[in-house]
Amino acid sequence: MSTEPLRFDTKIAVLLREDLEPWQRLNVTAFLVSGLGTQVPEVIGEPYEDADGVGYLPMFRQPVLVFQGTKETLTAARARVLSRALPRAVFTGDLFTTGNDRDNRAAVRAVPTAELDLVGLSVYGPRNAVDKVLKGARMHP
Repeated sequence: MSTEPLRFDTKIAVLLREDLEPWQRLNVTAFLVSGLGTQVPEVIGEPYEDADGVGYLPMFRQPVLVFQGTKETLTAARARVLSRALPRAVFTGDLFTTGNDRDNRAAVRAVPTAELDLVGLSVYGPRNAVDKVLKGARMHP
């Protein structure tokens, strides 16, 4: 087995608005990456198995990098991700008041793109393109 670190030519990233509460950051991150896992099958690795043969679900094949930024940073990132047509998911402030997937989708659908109250965005794609989308954001501490 090689001990060389793997370097991926793609990146999975989450961008969170910097003013979120800790529980909101965790919740938003979990929701955002679930969207990528369902629509971009190449991000999912093989199932896991422990030494006793107990199986576990597969997970992402590469790290998920989490960034933060201002509301303006998220707005700019959304414009860049749309212009590059990269796979993405959004989480808006309205989703903190809904309790299910149907209401979540209705809350997003009710607001024009430019007026969405973005609190989080996930994106997957070539490293360079994702880096450009995230311009102005910083790694989450």
